[in-house]
Amino acid sequence: MAVQLDDAADKAAPRTGKGDAPPAGRGGRGAGSSGTPSAPARRTASAPARRTPYLLLLPALLATAVFLGWPMVRNLLLSFQNLNMKELIQHLTDWRGTGNYQEILGSEQFWRVTSRTVVFTAVNVVLIMVLGVLIGLLLARLGTTVRLVLSAALVLAWAMPVIAATTVFQWLFDSRYGVVNWVLDRLGWHSMAHYDWVGSQLSTFFVITVLIVWQSLPFVALNLYAATTTIPKELYEAARMDGAGTWKVFTSVTFPFLKPFFLATTFLEIIWVFKAFPQIFAINQGGPDRLTETLPIYAFTEGVGNLHFGMGAAISLLTIVVLLAMTAYYLRLTFKQEQQEENGL
Repeated sequence: MAVQLDDAADKAAPRTGKGDAPPAGRGGRGAGSSGTPSAPARRTASAPARRTPYLLLLPALLATAVFLGWPMVRNLLLSFQNLNMKELIQHLTDWRGTGNYQEILGSEQFWRVTSRTVVFTAVNVVLIMVLGVLIGLLLARLGTTVRLVLSAALVLAWAMPVIAATTVFQWLFDSRYGVVNWVLDRLGWHSMAHYDWVGSQLSTFFVITVLIVWQSLPFVALNLYAATTTIPKELYEAARMDGAGTWKVFTSVTFPFLKPFFLATTFLEIIWVFKAFPQIFAINQGGPDRLTETLPIYAFTEGVGNLHFGMGAAISLLTIVVLLAMTAYYLRLTFKQEQQEENGL
């Protein structure tokens, strides 16, 4: 439907120049009597214009190289060294080659943490996208006043600093004075009166998941609501005239129109959850018994906690490799979608 509307708009708009004259370069002359300029003149005039985008990008590229590129190079060099407290104090450089990577990839702990990180990321992203989409669609249906109140609440949740939000959740789920345990006790679950939420792997992950989902929902919901405002209302009216219900309208109109949004947002949430560090570390530092460690926590524990700085650098680089693999998969999906749209047009 959207393609037909665009074609109709193109046909309705006359191709005229200034003052209803034929546009220059379409078989007629422009405002001047000398005709179109020669090819060398066009190339000379467009050369500065071609250099302008690169000049504008230069400050950002320099800042990226200084603040991101150089630390990455240093981290890469560190990952090939055996750097512990002894080497650090005596300023020694003990090169191990690929020894750190061989030890990590041959460790069962690394693969357990990697699989745990993937599952943790998948569960959080699914919850974030499903709940965020539902709230975004709800915003599109609410009245102006209620929508503004809900949007303000979402913005406040999004604006709260990560550590501040994590501290609030620590208070909520505290075993002795937590509001959650008090409410559950009043509702009849008396065994939850002094329940230790960070005493087991599943309960700790539950608290962390609730925290991360709560922090991520505003981004998805508000962006989805903003995206729905760009969908022509005629498409919804046509779908309802054809007898489509709510679910059919979403699958035939909303989702196809917002498919690029879903791909981009899901990809961003995967990266954000995958590299989540302060929430997990502040809740229980990867405990109990290191059972809630994800790859960022694992790299920090090995590098800083156990003073194996070369090992921690190697783990962090392997984490980046995993993220780059997911980025490549996302770009492949994006290019495939663009090719399908071009072929459809």
